[in-house]
Amino acid sequence: MVEDYSQYSDTELLVLSRQSHEAMRELIVRHTRMVRVFARPLFLVGGDYEDLVQEGLIGLLDAIRGYQDESGVPFEAFAGVCIRRRLVSAVRAASAQKHAPLNDSVPLKTPHPVSFDPEAELISRERCGEVMKALQKRLSPVENIVLSLYLDGFSYREISCRVGKTVKSVDNAVQRIRRKAAHILGENGQSV
Repeated sequence: MVEDYSQYSDTELLVLSRQSHEAMRELIVRHTRMVRVFARPLFLVGGDYEDLVQEGLIGLLDAIRGYQDESGVPFEAFAGVCIRRRLVSAVRAASAQKHAPLNDSVPLKTPHPVSFDPEAELISRERCGEVMKALQKRLSPVENIVLSLYLDGFSYREISCRVGKTVKSVDNAVQRIRRKAAHILGENGQSV
């Protein structure tokens, strides 16, 4: 028989969550809206809103595991602090591009020998050129500049300084460019 935990208070659920995953699930469901509210105004470089929600849920789990009723602080207030701290830490870490060397690294050695086919390379370059021409026709002037700088290896922050837009605007432009490129590749029957 499944117990109905919706009638319990947060304090009772915290005690029960030590033995019952269902009680913990009820606490998470009860406070997920708070996580979403706190995540909404934030921007995660290289991520999206759902990534922020996941970080906030980890903060909520930390609150559930670390809450001590003796402190006299209501659980909701404690959870709010834990969630905000986790979200701010995630945003700061992403903004600092702390993991960029790991995420953007290229191996010095290829794992297996690669045979070079000049004909395939020429065809690939021609297709790439065709896709780029088609893409540039569909992009706005700002998107064309953002694409050029992005392909030259500039960070979102550097691009934003050069085009006079916010980092979020640059990220939005890159996402629009990706969608347009995927659409063009889909039209040409190429894999996306």
